[in-house]
Amino acid sequence: MPQFLEKKLKAEYGAKSSVPYKVMNAIGAMHGNKETAKGKAMEKKHEAKISPAAAARIRAKAKGGK
Repeated sequence: MPQFLEKKLKAEYGAKSSVPYKVMNAIGAMHGNKETAKGKAMEKKHEAKISPAAAARIRAKAKGGK
């Protein structure tokens, strides 16, 4: 799922809220608990806008690294 979007929505609606996932489903970034192609594209576009070092950290974290 688009991590930047999840983080942003959880900050807005609360960490324990189900609203962030409902919003991501409504905009098409997710379908149930699966990320859609639109969600992947959103994440790639976000990574392209940030610095290369920060993008590398995000990818490493998503793969389970530190």
